[in-house]
Amino acid sequence: MAQPLELRAHALQCLLEPDPATKTALIAALAQAHLAGDWLVDNGAVFDVNRPDAARPIPGRPERPLLVPPRLVGRRSMVTVEGRAMLVHSLAHIEFNAMNLALDALWRFPDLPAAYYTDWLRVAQEEAYHFSMLAAHLQVLGHNYGDFPAHDSLWEMVEKTKGDVVARMALVPRTLEARGLDAIPPLRAKIAQAGDMAAAAILDIILRDEVGHVEIGNRWYRYLCERHGLDPQAAYQELALRYEAPVLKGPFNLEARRRAGFTEAELVDFS
Repeated sequence: MAQPLELRAHALQCLLEPDPATKTALIAALAQAHLAGDWLVDNGAVFDVNRPDAARPIPGRPERPLLVPPRLVGRRSMVTVEGRAMLVHSLAHIEFNAMNLALDALWRFPDLPAAYYTDWLRVAQEEAYHFSMLAAHLQVLGHNYGDFPAHDSLWEMVEKTKGDVVARMALVPRTLEARGLDAIPPLRAKIAQAGDMAAAAILDIILRDEVGHVEIGNRWYRYLCERHGLDPQAAYQELALRYEAPVLKGPFNLEARRRAGFTEAELVDFS
């Protein structure tokens, strides 16, 4: 009888894979194995990423796109095909980073309930689907992922919080990813106005799923605060200061944030 998959170790292997198409296929296979019951979670395992067989960079990524500061990414008008391609490329890069951060949250942090790990497997699977849709649409527009420069702000916060799961939940899904809840509706309106209804439909799917991803971050953040005896709002302010999280600016999508699990007291800060 075949040995069951150990979910966290296989998530690490997915994370180390540099080729985007292979990475998305590996995530899909792991998710399918989970559905089939061919898996187990070793929540006590601590992985040595410095051993010779795992010395590849985290995360695995292709040589392109070229990573530059956000101000150098560049923008083009939505009325041109190239301008729309640049927007779709930037969204694809966000989703590529998002599937990596989900895999990182899955493998990196031990001693959490099994549901934590399967939640982040779901996020990785959905982010991989988002990336695949955007990469395919980018090809329709005459380009490939890697054709334009991109920035790495999302992964930089993942790296900063790799030693603190409370900070990770506070500052990545419920801070940086939650910005997508605010940003997607106006982007969707712009790209629909430009006549690219296929891209607009992809953004509808992404917004729907991102509400669930932010909710997962909120739920596990509150679980960890309760476990450590922390007040969630006070702890958030301290973590945001310590890790130099960006100051959030409106307008905010309060309805989506509410569905993603932000409390009414928290939403006051976004009003």
